[in-house]
Amino acid sequence: QVDLVSSGGGQVQPGGSLRLSCQASGFPFRSYPMGWFRQAPGKECELVASIAVSGGTIYYDDAVKGRFTISRDNSKNTMALQMNSLRLDDTAVYWCNNVDDIAEVGAINVNCLERWGQGTRVTVSS
Repeated sequence: QVDLVSSGGGQVQPGGSLRLSCQASGFPFRSYPMGWFRQAPGKECELVASIAVSGGTIYYDDAVKGRFTISRDNSKNTMALQMNSLRLDDTAVYWCNNVDDIAEVGAINVNCLERWGQGTRVTVSS
């Protein structure tokens, strides 16, 4: 059974930082490109960061480039998203999942909340 558990969300002030974690199980994690998705209320789901199986190739959506850092540890089946300089528009539910094409960052035509249910909620507010 494939299981992807995202954690680490919370409430933070603008300019603050959070580190999201993803624990994967039930599939050969090291063989799959992975990514972090997010969906803000009333908005499309977005792939904001993606990483190749080896970790050697990474893509970021322009909205998070320079502020977010994605990483993975294939020995532990984990992935992380370090989020710095958080902004109000980073408020969203975040999920980790495998991706088909790591270069395809940005909005995706999927309602992630309906497809994946509860992720980890990040709220940036003053």
